[in-house]
Amino acid sequence: MRLPPLLPATLIRRYKRFLADVMLADGSIVTVHCPNSGSMKGCAVPGSPVFLSRSSNPDRKYPLGWELVQADGFWAGINTGLPNRLVREAIEDGTVSELQGYATLRPEVPYGEHSRIDLLLEGAAGRCFVEVKNVTLVENGRALFPDAVTTRGQKHLQELMRVVSEGDRGVIFFTVQRGDGNSVSPADAIDPEYGRLLRMALANGVEALAYRALVTPEEIRLTERLPVFV
Repeated sequence: MRLPPLLPATLIRRYKRFLADVMLADGSIVTVHCPNSGSMKGCAVPGSPVFLSRSSNPDRKYPLGWELVQADGFWAGINTGLPNRLVREAIEDGTVSELQGYATLRPEVPYGEHSRIDLLLEGAAGRCFVEVKNVTLVENGRALFPDAVTTRGQKHLQELMRVVSEGDRGVIFFTVQRGDGNSVSPADAIDPEYGRLLRMALANGVEALAYRALVTPEEIRLTERLPVFV
């Protein structure tokens, strides 16, 4: 995925979940939209270099949006609106070999109890429900999910277990948007219930895939599969 021209800035603070103050290259301070509802642990350190996109929507209150942050020397993609597109591109170009052989791919298809699956693959082999998660928390080389308690994420695991019990394929797909993550594990210290449900889901036929993304100010794309340790 090629990124639009981005503006460099320096993070001052992130607050109210969806807002951040940054200093632009000319020294001016502006408030920008933060497209991430998580805690962003390790990715919201004041003084960190960041990159911003500019919206073309004239009615948007905050025209600048936060896209990348430098964390531990690596660029991390914090926009949670991108992983679904990254995974879709990687399936369509053959990077994700585990999800090939389906005739159609549809995003945001209703399923379960008032839920929408991120990607639904369908073909002669049946249906595959893919739930995509963005991972930006890395500790000692291990990418951890989630970075905050997620009842929504817990529900998604329960929904995937249900579709597998009905004969379909269910996949939880962890998109690691920073280069220093070498494996993925549940963040039990942050959300032990999510870790419990993930282990239960895997024991009941749900598949876990994890891919690391190459993240630069010019592009983001999935490059290689990572092991998932539970």
